[in-house]
Amino acid sequence: MNDLGSIPGETLRLDIDEAGIERSARLLRSGGLVAFPTETVYGLGADASDAEAVARIYAAKERPSFNPLIAHLPGLDAARREGVFDGLASRLAEAFWPGPLTLVVPAASGGTVSDLARAGLPSVALRVPANPVALSLLEKVGRPVAAPSANRSGRVSPTRAEHVLADLDGRIAAILDGGSTPVGLESTVVACLDGRARLLRPGGVTREAVEAILGFALDAGHESADAPIGPGLLASHYAPRAAVRLEASRVEPHEAALLFGPVDPPGAEAATARLNLSAAGDLREAAAALFSALRRLDEVGTGTIAVAPIPRTGLGEAINDRLRRAAAPR
Repeated sequence: MNDLGSIPGETLRLDIDEAGIERSARLLRSGGLVAFPTETVYGLGADASDAEAVARIYAAKERPSFNPLIAHLPGLDAARREGVFDGLASRLAEAFWPGPLTLVVPAASGGTVSDLARAGLPSVALRVPANPVALSLLEKVGRPVAAPSANRSGRVSPTRAEHVLADLDGRIAAILDGGSTPVGLESTVVACLDGRARLLRPGGVTREAVEAILGFALDAGHESADAPIGPGLLASHYAPRAAVRLEASRVEPHEAALLFGPVDPPGAEAATARLNLSAAGDLREAAAALFSALRRLDEVGTGTIAVAPIPRTGLGEAINDRLRRAAAPR
């Protein structure tokens, strides 16, 4: 096995006990790639201060190098050593960390997150995850850990260890198997730059919750998809192999169906395969099930996945954002 995960080899599947976490930390400190669970999805970790290790993430994921990575840290004190937190960023960090919120802030002059992980930008994306395994691992590593979702770039994000192995087996050193991730959507990304707060990506913390802490409406992101300042902003992202048809009021016989709520659209009974994100119409349940459902429908081998309408309020904003990216031309 190649411990660094720089060339194909065996990927270790480690338990989330003391030994597994300690071995994962050693691999990360030596420049290896380790997938680990967070409360959102599985992240593909590398030492964010080691440009060569970060380059291995891009190689394993086949990810465009201009797309910046989130650096994960065990707490706010560690995050303040990497980024400059104004009053807005501080309020959001204190309210939502640990949790599914990423803050894009100016990079601190003494910060260690590599230029490659920041995609050459003067800002840095930081997060403190709300997962005890992840926090224990980050404490043991003692360095910022860059960790985009542990999948091939553009593919559906992983919410179980099996999803990670389906994309990256043999490409990374190890995976810490923590079972299913509870949130199922990536973190919300908010940029706190130049005295403004902008929502760059909806996610596990709703817009309404962020605005309630700030006391005002978030600015729209309006960032270039060709040169994004935050992670997860490419126009085509989270994509299954099948085409994705949104707002489907009817399911055609040759299509698989991704449903929501108690009432199925016409034609759903004849779909090649069908899954309901939440028969009860619960957006939290739907968010947690989204990526797993897309993967399962994709495995059927259908040419098109028809997606029933999903409300755009609360977590529905993030769900529709991911579906829009999954449906984008590629």
